[in-house]
Amino acid sequence: MAASVDPSPDSPARNPTRAPGARDLAALDALVVGCTACPRLVAWREQVGRERRAAFADEEYWARPVPSFGDPAARILVVGLAPAAHGGNRTGRMFTGDRSGDFLIAALHRAGLASQPTSVSRGDGLELTGARLAAPVHCVPPENKPTPEERRTCSPYLARELELVAPRVVVTLGAFGWNATLDVLAGNGWAVPRPRPRFGHGAETVVSRETSEEGVGPGQLTLLGCFHPSPHNTFTGRLTPDDMDALLARARALAAS
Repeated sequence: MAASVDPSPDSPARNPTRAPGARDLAALDALVVGCTACPRLVAWREQVGRERRAAFADEEYWARPVPSFGDPAARILVVGLAPAAHGGNRTGRMFTGDRSGDFLIAALHRAGLASQPTSVSRGDGLELTGARLAAPVHCVPPENKPTPEERRTCSPYLARELELVAPRVVVTLGAFGWNATLDVLAGNGWAVPRPRPRFGHGAETVVSRETSEEGVGPGQLTLLGCFHPSPHNTFTGRLTPDDMDALLARARALAAS
């Protein structure tokens, strides 16, 4: 039976509804890390933290929502799916401590966006310049599959991050990230093309809107689709290092234009 949600006004379960009022990224990250809005995800992330993978049995898992990571003024925002059970949910940092992260961070380093080619822990010294890593869902989901309701519940965090960071390019990793980002943009006043653009590796679409009343947020940004750097895609050759390098080169060119 799912855990009940605390209905009180100050409950962390209400943190997503507070996201639009976050004054800066530090305030937004604090809301994310303290969130308990999705009972199924809360139960799962904590269970994974208790029932640790044997290779990490001696480690203390983060087992909380994972905040975004990277340059607060990034022109390129990379949007994935959700933290990995024994990656981000263990280390507390996006794309850190798993094979997807190994592939992505190495590519960001080759592109000049990461200070080092590896991402193993929060204290490893990694810095991103010009890029930031985010996700539509900040908690690890069972079978890596958030429900539509969980995605909707978490969406205010991504919406506010887009406002505060104001990227020029959003690289979406996989169809989930592509569709979730388009949903957030459409729900926040962006002119998403119709018919809605379909995801594909190398897919590219431009969305625009007027600058918000706060004076933040770009008037135009480009979405780039990229296959997710999951082992399924990278081990089978569906996504190669050359593919990733070419896509990041395109993202950098768009961000600079």
